[in-house]
Amino acid sequence: MKQTIRLEQFERADIRSALAKMNRGIERESLRITSEGQLATTMHPAALGATLTHPLITTDYAEALMEFITPVSTSITTTLAQLRDVHRFTYQHIGDEYLWPLSMPCYLNATSDIRLAQFGKSHVGRMKTVYRQGLTHRYGAVMQTISGVHFNWSVSDELWPLLAAEEGRENNADYRSERYFGLIRNFKRWAWVIPYLFGASPVLCKSFLKHSSADLDFHELSSGMVYVPHSTSLRMSDLGYTNKEQAALKITYNSLDDYVDGLRRAVFTRSEQFADIGVQTGDKWQQLNANILQIENEFYSPIRPKRVADSGETPTQALERGGIQYIEVRALDVNPFSEVGITAEQMRFLDLFLLFCLFTESPELSIECQQATEKNVNKVVLRGREPGLTLMDEAGEYSVQERLAHLFAEMAKIADVLEAESSAYHRALQSFAPAISNPDATFSAKLLRMYEEASKIFQHVGMRFAVEYRDRLKNSGYEFYTEADFQKMAAQSLAEQAEIEAQDKGSFGDFLAAYFEQALDKKKRA
Repeated sequence: MKQTIRLEQFERADIRSALAKMNRGIERESLRITSEGQLATTMHPAALGATLTHPLITTDYAEALMEFITPVSTSITTTLAQLRDVHRFTYQHIGDEYLWPLSMPCYLNATSDIRLAQFGKSHVGRMKTVYRQGLTHRYGAVMQTISGVHFNWSVSDELWPLLAAEEGRENNADYRSERYFGLIRNFKRWAWVIPYLFGASPVLCKSFLKHSSADLDFHELSSGMVYVPHSTSLRMSDLGYTNKEQAALKITYNSLDDYVDGLRRAVFTRSEQFADIGVQTGDKWQQLNANILQIENEFYSPIRPKRVADSGETPTQALERGGIQYIEVRALDVNPFSEVGITAEQMRFLDLFLLFCLFTESPELSIECQQATEKNVNKVVLRGREPGLTLMDEAGEYSVQERLAHLFAEMAKIADVLEAESSAYHRALQSFAPAISNPDATFSAKLLRMYEEASKIFQHVGMRFAVEYRDRLKNSGYEFYTEADFQKMAAQSLAEQAEIEAQDKGSFGDFLAAYFEQALDKKKRA
């Protein structure tokens, strides 16, 4: 289905003005590594603060898997300055360690080196660690060391009443959720574009395969690295986060109620496969429960509808209460050509891409059509740079190059109406346009060429980037925050964690039982 933008939607000056005020936030994951390029086995430095409560610095699955978070901002310049500052402060407190600049992990000696992230002694902190223990049993520890970048995005609050009035609709949570689900369905139709352009994991360390059963067409470089010839993002392949039981859930994106019901059903449906793991032996917990999903966050999708949850709320309860507030794009590999894993040009491209998804017609997606979009993504992550590659949609087979050219032309129309920022958006499109007809211009092709060259001289590309980025950021000053700001945030986070721990009552088992009991409650829409 070749979708086109209706430019009459942007004729009003107030709509064009509101359109440009997009909200963005970044979550960037990165492994701490030793100077020898191996996974760090040290604990999260206390000087960085408490991972349970720090607003900007936490950990993901592993104690060594850092996660850096930026506040919501309407300025790309501000967001990237904040992200660089978080990296700068981190580098001041990790000794001689480095931050790994690639999505696929560094050299992995043994799974015992991968220490689960710790969040303190509180019930909520322990729940986070037990959840990660469950992920280990379900999918293996190595898969959880893969890192990515999440792009959080929403249009401005000013835009919604204008759009609703144009359509003769009431500007309420139901209307906004309906529009965001339209965006999500179109994103799924076009999701293959992200790994094609920005996939940056065609190559990985052979040590990873010791812990994986994936049957892919690997070729070996003399440096001990392996690659799949035309792949773009092995992170998004079966090497990454897969769950065969999740594939059978048939969670749809046609309405908020359908999405919430499908996700909640998975959290409360027992899995025979995961039941074999066991849940609890004495005081030792293997996982939070034996259901298809331990909690809602275990469900993998390249895009999620989101709302900031109140204390004690689950993600779906937050959505029920207030509708979709923003969307989270989870399909991005870490960009190895940026010291913080993403660039302003990528963010501008994503702005245009998401606006295209929001403002083009978006029919409901049947389960069969949704599965077809997922097959397109799987095809591109493994064969994206293959000459003459074709994909399928509701209308039949189409060429990757032809469809990309159409998409870029439509996105250029949106760039035209972004007025003050128009030239910057056009430059971003132009910077990625060579990849339309030339797969060698994609991130994955550039990275693979670097590894092929490096293998001849036994120079490790990832380590070279890690050293360069550490030196660059450590030797430059703060741009948005100050050292004092970070010290204050660290101290405050430690105090907040201590307060949470002091307020705990009852046993951990009772806490979990109460959590899952209230998770069944439906919230009334505001």
